[in-house]
Amino acid sequence: MKKGRLYLIPSVIAEGDTSSIPEQVRKIIPRLEYYLVENVRTARRYISSLRSGVDIGSLQFEELNKNTRADEIEKLMAPLLAGKDMGVMSEAGCPGIADPGSRAVDYAHRKGIKVIPLVGPSSIMLALMASGFNGQRFCFHGYLPIDKDKLSPAIKNLEKNSARYNQTEIFIETPYRNNTMLTNLLKFCHDNTRLCIARDITGEYELIQTNTIKRWKEITIDLHKKPTVFLLFSA
Repeated sequence: MKKGRLYLIPSVIAEGDTSSIPEQVRKIIPRLEYYLVENVRTARRYISSLRSGVDIGSLQFEELNKNTRADEIEKLMAPLLAGKDMGVMSEAGCPGIADPGSRAVDYAHRKGIKVIPLVGPSSIMLALMASGFNGQRFCFHGYLPIDKDKLSPAIKNLEKNSARYNQTEIFIETPYRNNTMLTNLLKFCHDNTRLCIARDITGEYELIQTNTIKRWKEITIDLHKKPTVFLLFSA
């Protein structure tokens, strides 16, 4: 039996803003009936916002998130093995980038299923593009340690690696801890290290700004509960 295709479908990174979603995505969505999503409610709302004439009630959603067990993946992917195309959708941005959708992609490759990534917004890539930092060599670290005793050496290690490898260091934080993260960066980084703060990209409160740590110490900025990407460069 011919296998289905797995489409990686980008979603918005700022709620309510669909202008960043390409026409290609809007054309593919009406063709799909089966979806693996990080959150069903968010996915349904996103598809409705595109106004593509899709009957949301006719779609089949299954959740694939950080709590999904490894032995559940095969069952979730069953429509593909039965010849049905399927879409993978992240909570925000591009599937597989800091996202559990990568597990579906891994399974697809092992089963010989064609994977088709679609172009769309990624806060990590957009932040790097707008930072002015090295786009030839960069590393995304996800979340830094919460524990204060581990956070300080982690930040200092990012500085060292950036200088040693001429590398941009990228990381994120839970939105309600963003201001605390900034305070710690100002405390533990050298004054001449450069920091880019990319807040609420494509959203109402978007701000993308690069300064030295010394300069950031002179600026008041509120990141509380706003999705933010942090980028360090000390080469």
